[in-house]
Amino acid sequence: MHYFDHCASTPPREEVIQTLAEVMRIHYANPSSIHQAGADAGQLIERSRGLVAKLFKTKPEEWVFTSGGTESNNLAIRGAAKQFAGRGKHLITTMVEHASVYETFQQLEQEGYAVTYLPVDELGIVSVESLAAALTEETILVSIMHVNNETGAIQPIEEIGELLKSRPKTLFHVDAVQSIGKLPIDLAGWGIDLLSGSAHKVRGPKGVGIVYIRSGLAIAPLFTGGEQERALRAGTSNTPAIVASAKAFRMAIEAAENHNKQWTLLRNQLIDRLAAIPELIVNSSKDSLRSAPHIVHFSYPGMKPEVIVHALEELGFIVSTKSACSSKDDKPSRVIMAMTRDARRAASGIRVSFGDEHTAEDVDKLADAIARTVVDLKPMERRI
Repeated sequence: MHYFDHCASTPPREEVIQTLAEVMRIHYANPSSIHQAGADAGQLIERSRGLVAKLFKTKPEEWVFTSGGTESNNLAIRGAAKQFAGRGKHLITTMVEHASVYETFQQLEQEGYAVTYLPVDELGIVSVESLAAALTEETILVSIMHVNNETGAIQPIEEIGELLKSRPKTLFHVDAVQSIGKLPIDLAGWGIDLLSGSAHKVRGPKGVGIVYIRSGLAIAPLFTGGEQERALRAGTSNTPAIVASAKAFRMAIEAAENHNKQWTLLRNQLIDRLAAIPELIVNSSKDSLRSAPHIVHFSYPGMKPEVIVHALEELGFIVSTKSACSSKDDKPSRVIMAMTRDARRAASGIRVSFGDEHTAEDVDKLADAIARTVVDLKPMERRI
């Protein structure tokens, strides 16, 4: 079976599995306990925090461990919105954010906040000028993802951060779940105040996320009931998964440059093959400044995406529709609708996402399978 769904989840590295098992076997004490076994477990967590901090050229105390990307996004957004509501209640995000961001802002609207959802162009990229025009004296938070989880579109995070540097009362949050280990990230240089990541997107275990909270910045907690994670995330820390996740982040970031080159070649190869199939529309770009190297998204207007997914699975290839969090929702993709305003195109999208195990031969086999699937399914085309 050829697995091309790394954006949804990645196969954990063998070294990560071994670390997880070893820590689980030896360091099972509660890391908050005051006895030596607890202290030993707590030291492992702090060592892991220091490793993550070093990877991003930051301070250990600027990082919080969570249960995953969704919690990380919720903590950063809701924590900032609640903490600084006294400054203003205007928030800005985009129409193409992951559900864990987009739906959090929708909830905040119901709680009395005003939210501006910025539009995007045909490649799914927001305009810095539109953001500048949307800012007001009441704006306390801007949240914009780095890499889109469906199409791979890269947002102009550096330019946005530069714009916001002159507005110290407006915080800048970046969802980097799909960019950590794939693209460079400069937290200080880009003026990022809050950043979210997830270990299982970089061949780590599920159930661990990270949040960067700039030094000197206080936000409100989501959970109460304990002093863990700077009192921002009450609950017993998952020592084995945190330690294994830190290793996964390190290995992914250290190998990112080489993998980026490999994935760029594979992305361009697949886009060229898909562009030669008349029934398909490619929604991702070959421009490496505007599109991440590990994601290719395409549509087959008139065909239900789950039919394509299952047809490819029968041929030995695993791909996906929208993000895994939304894949069981049969509504047209909100992301592709924002880009194209074409309901048929948005209702028939397929995402391919690469891992470091993939080769040019694998991509050719996938492209052949997609071409065969299109031929087999064409008689089933219908208007949707």
